[in-house]
Amino acid sequence: MQIQQQIPLLEDLLSEWKQTIGDEFQGYRNHVYRMIHFCFALKECSEEEKEKIIIAAAYHDIGIWIEDTVDYIEPSLPPLHDYLEISGCDSWQEELTLMITEHHKLRSYKNSRYPLVEVFRKGDLVDFSMGVIRFGVGKDYIAEVKAAFPNADFHKNLAKRGGRWFLKHPLNPAPMMKW
Repeated sequence: MQIQQQIPLLEDLLSEWKQTIGDEFQGYRNHVYRMIHFCFALKECSEEEKEKIIIAAAYHDIGIWIEDTVDYIEPSLPPLHDYLEISGCDSWQEELTLMITEHHKLRSYKNSRYPLVEVFRKGDLVDFSMGVIRFGVGKDYIAEVKAAFPNADFHKNLAKRGGRWFLKHPLNPAPMMKW
């Protein structure tokens, strides 16, 4: 599978958030590129499916920086919904919302109506686990994608945020996770 160094739609979507994300922008950008590539490796996608994955990926963690929180799923949704309305893709709202709200679900997402939700969940987990969990994505391909889009402290920054969150909310250490 070919690695796309630049995805124009993704670059357009992320450029709006560069200032908000600040010093952590490159890490987030690279995470999004990695997870998109892993999603595409997990499923041969139509052009429409690719577009849906790209859009959801751009917004899936954005609430981290909008609200400066680890409880970021809900704050990630309004910018997605605004984009879908402006771009005339309102009919995708339910599916892309599920892609974001379910992307940290620990168990498989089982709804045959929206198979991309499970693909998206797996693609994010391949990257979040740094390739330890692969769902059949080849080790060599994971290594190539990681070389093309270096971590740039993405996981380190998440760990820092998670540590600060845990100190303030020890009884709710991972609010973004779902069974």
